[in-house]
Amino acid sequence: MNKKSLKRYNTIIVVVSIVIPIIVSALFTVRIPNVAPLNMLPPIYATINGITAVLLLLAVAQIKRGNRKNHERLMKINIFLSLLFLVMYIAYHITSDSTPYGGEGIIRYVYFFILVTHIVLSVALIPLVLFTYKHAALRDFKAHTRLSKITFPIWLYVAVTGVVVYLMIAPYYG
Repeated sequence: MNKKSLKRYNTIIVVVSIVIPIIVSALFTVRIPNVAPLNMLPPIYATINGITAVLLLLAVAQIKRGNRKNHERLMKINIFLSLLFLVMYIAYHITSDSTPYGGEGIIRYVYFFILVTHIVLSVALIPLVLFTYKHAALRDFKAHTRLSKITFPIWLYVAVTGVVVYLMIAPYYG
């Protein structure tokens, strides 16, 4: 691949990595009038996070066994699940007010620590996943492997903490 095409891919990844968090943040201020809250979505997207965590582990096991095709399929499913999560997350938040966490004491600090690290790392994850995928798609497996050693634990943390955050706040949903 020529340098011009690589630069174009990199630019697209950077732009997408900036635009998605901005749009998601902006949509937190938007409420669709006269639409019932989509209260069924949080357990669904928490489940998607759980499935993603399991599939990430299976994908790593597949590549360690040398099964590149299964690894690739599982990772594409994970990317699809992440997009599905994002759509549901946005749909929920444009139809519902945020739920305040009602826990007290040390557990409140634990919850907010997990929530903040989950959010910050989910934003950082966007370019990590896209660049990792780009390297694989371009068959630059050396760069893919090097970057995946950073991307994988962050993605796994975000997926697992997504479930944890849901379980911690679920008792406070209205």
